[in-house]
Amino acid sequence: MADARSPDSGDDGGPPARRLARRLAELRWVLFGLALLLVLFSLSGLLVPGGAFLAFAAIAAIILFAPRAPDSARPAAMEIQKPVWPETGVKLFAEALPDPCFVLDRRGVVRYVNRRAAAAFPIRPGEPFAVRLRVPELVAAFERVAKGGAPERIEFAERVPTERWFAAWFAGLDARGGEDFVILLLDDLSEQKRIDRVRVDFVANASHELRTPLASLAGFIETLQGPARDDATARSRFLSIMHDQAMRMSRLIDDLLSLSRIELKVHVKPSDPIDLVSVIQHLTDALEPLARELGVAIESALPVAPVIVPGDRDELIQVFENLIENAIKYGQSGKRVVVTIEATETDAPAVSVRDFGPGISEEHLPRLTERFYRVDVEASRQHRGTGLGLAIVKHILARHSARLAVESTPGEGARFTVTFPQARFDATPPAVEKSEENQPLRVS
Repeated sequence: MADARSPDSGDDGGPPARRLARRLAELRWVLFGLALLLVLFSLSGLLVPGGAFLAFAAIAAIILFAPRAPDSARPAAMEIQKPVWPETGVKLFAEALPDPCFVLDRRGVVRYVNRRAAAAFPIRPGEPFAVRLRVPELVAAFERVAKGGAPERIEFAERVPTERWFAAWFAGLDARGGEDFVILLLDDLSEQKRIDRVRVDFVANASHELRTPLASLAGFIETLQGPARDDATARSRFLSIMHDQAMRMSRLIDDLLSLSRIELKVHVKPSDPIDLVSVIQHLTDALEPLARELGVAIESALPVAPVIVPGDRDELIQVFENLIENAIKYGQSGKRVVVTIEATETDAPAVSVRDFGPGISEEHLPRLTERFYRVDVEASRQHRGTGLGLAIVKHILARHSARLAVESTPGEGARFTVTFPQARFDATPPAVEKSEENQPLRVS
């Protein structure tokens, strides 16, 4: 922190007259000794009496009328310091900090608030900080520090209007001769706490999802090794169930690995030109057998011209495969799934997947893309879901700078719409280069 000395202090600088006065003050006693020598030389006859008198008078005038040395010329230990207040070093110190900072006096009254604190908290200078931050642990920590205690760090939460977590750091500030202060720094831990909670929930959910099929496998193996050792019918049935459980674990591990790979490259934006029309046509053809098995008809409304977006083809196939497959399975009672691509020269391309099944209640919509979140757990397991499909969709779309919107009314089905704001509509069919084997090499 900057010193709180007067702006006029310092050994160098200042106006020329002040510097001259300082030098004359430093030579005061040298000039006095020179005047005595002139008097002695005049009395001994070595100098003309008139010239000696004039020199003596000039030196005496300098000694008598030269200003005294300013206070800044005194030793630093004897300086008279101005009282410190946040118009000098404390204020600059608070504004330089990257976190919200409050300067408190020893009574707990706010004396200064930096810009970041003023934007985040409705606390103003002149108010006791405890009026706004009514946390007993904070008040107790402040009182200990204000009485000369060591710096303290306290974590606390605010529940209204939304849950937010903060870390408060109190430290005393010695003003070197002036008034002493206590610095209060606040660090927002809300995002860190949210990530920690997601991580804990993820580990717990993943462990649960793996433990269930593992327990089933272990139980059937023990049965096959014991009572059902020679029962061919039971052995065949148990082996079929064990196969299903093993496949369930395999799908879960595949989804976990896929999610991990996407998160690692979420900041690397894909740029390959991908035709959405081609992707959707491929998926409707590939999912037709599943839809026919469940008694669902897939209808599509696609432009004739290609709709080009920058992206990764495999990842976009994964996105729309998840959405269309979910619509077929969970909207099975509606008997129809409609896939539409809308694109114009002015609007961003959008792909919507609409089913006519039972729909989704409003309270579930904000959490659909959370990992392992299921609206209907039994239905999800019946359809071999892992609870990670929409989480993967969300992360892939984030990498593509795309948006997912969900609309649903219970009893009327649901619509999932993917929009690509940064994409362009291209009515010109892409040129396809082919190799000598007549295989496509790239789309440009």
